Amino acid sequence: MSSINAQFKLVKGPIYSHCFNADRSALAITYENNCYIYSLGAGQPRLVAKLSDHDKTVTAVDISIHGRIVTCSQDRNAIVWEPLSDGSYKPTLVLLRINRSATCAKWAPNGYKFAVGSSARIIAVCYYEQENDWWVSKHIKKPIRSTVNTLSWHDNGVLLASGGSDGYVRVFSGFVKGLDNKDQVAGSPWGDKFPFGALVREWRQGSWIHDLKWRSRTEQLAYVAHDGTMGVVDYTGALKSVENPEGLPFKALLWIDDNSILCGGYSCHPVVFAYNGSSWQFARHLDKSGANAPSADLMAGSDEEEGDSFGISALKKFKELDLKGKVSALQERSTHENAITQLLPFALNAGKISLVSSSGLDGKVVIYKI
Repeated sequence: MSSINAQFKLVKGPIYSHCFNADRSALAITYENNCYIYSLGAGQPRLVAKLSDHDKTVTAVDISIHGRIVTCSQDRNAIVWEPLSDGSYKPTLVLLRINRSATCAKWAPNGYKFAVGSSARIIAVCYYEQENDWWVSKHIKKPIRSTVNTLSWHDNGVLLASGGSDGYVRVFSGFVKGLDNKDQVAGSPWGDKFPFGALVREWRQGSWIHDLKWRSRTEQLAYVAHDGTMGVVDYTGALKSVENPEGLPFKALLWIDDNSILCGGYSCHPVVFAYNGSSWQFARHLDKSGANAPSADLMAGSDEEEGDSFGISALKKFKELDLKGKVSALQERSTHENAITQLLPFALNAGKISLVSSSGLDGKVVIYKI
């Protein structure tokens, strides 16, 4: 049975980020300097709005539970777009106060604040200031030493996880006085006091962190890194990791349930990992014809100089790409024709994610059945 529920070729270039509103009736994507809003219904998504106030590449988009859209861009700005009754969107200024590109943006679960990561080694936590009708920011700086690539809010709306090019996974406090209250973190295993900007935990992975996500109900945090690994950490400091059986790095991940994680990236199709009680292991491929287990040539290489490390299969694929102009084992057998950039939940069934959406560098948004 096919794992594809739907696929949409929306634009001719890369989609770095996409998101849906609460009832899945609207889809937002980034494309070049703009954010496109589509209406979802039967058939192909219908373009209903184009948000075009940025003058450089839009790197991320996210929609709050109230329907507000935040976009951030390489132009060092973020904009909050308020939906109006006539279907248009009103842009509201965000005072980020950064001097490098904004790279990622995530609304907190309550929809009253959001965080923006940047190449300025800063995380800006932004909230609305009624008197001036703009969004102001508070900065988290130390001990960040490089670009912040990804952010994820805990369900309590206080703990904020980040990953970046310095190879660290970190958990900070995003507590904003006057907006948050101590009851949100009462009894948290991560600590007792959470002043704004406090470093709660950190783990050194060593490679660029591309994506991370909380599993708040189990107090765990999963991440994917540029060395082709997926790891899971918790408040005790424990770390469990597993490598992509195909060697290539993942760019995105999503918790399916407490014991399974979906990852996607340069392999062009998603991979499911499952927890067996002691370790995380490869479970199956989605949207890839052939065996649902790593083949021998993906697990081992014949070139002696490549050694017995992650780089075996990746190096072989890049050699094939250089010689033949394509990586047939990957690209010809998956719906995405280029790297997957983001994975999001699309539908739930009995409390478990049943449909997942992905965006890619090929300009597609694909809905997968789990």
